[in-house]
Amino acid sequence: MRKLSLFFFAVVGMMMAAIPALAQNPAQNAPAVANNNPGIIAFAACVGFAIAVFGGAIGQSRIGAAACEGAARNPGAAAKIQTMMILGLALIESLVLFALLIVFVKAV
Repeated sequence: MRKLSLFFFAVVGMMMAAIPALAQNPAQNAPAVANNNPGIIAFAACVGFAIAVFGGAIGQSRIGAAACEGAARNPGAAAKIQTMMILGLALIESLVLFALLIVFVKAV
C-alpha cells in the first residue's frame, strides 16, 4: 500500500509540474486553425453527454436502492436517509446539467 501511495503522489507531482508547460501562450505567428468539422464536434459532444447521463442514471439508481435498503433495515432513520438521498440525487443531477451546459457551449 505504501508503494502504491508513493507512486500515486509521484504521478500527481509530475502532472502538477507539467501544468505551466501546458499553460503557455501559442506562438504569435501561428496561423489560426479553421473549424472545418462542426458535425464531428457536435457528435463528440453528444456522445460525451450520453456517457454523463448514463453515469448519472447509474449513480441515482444505486442511491435509490441503497436508501430503500437502509430504510428497510432501520425504519427509525428513514427521514435522515431520505434527506441524504435527496441531497445526493440533486448533486448528481447538477453534474449532468453541467455536462449539458458544456455540450451547448462546445457544440454551438
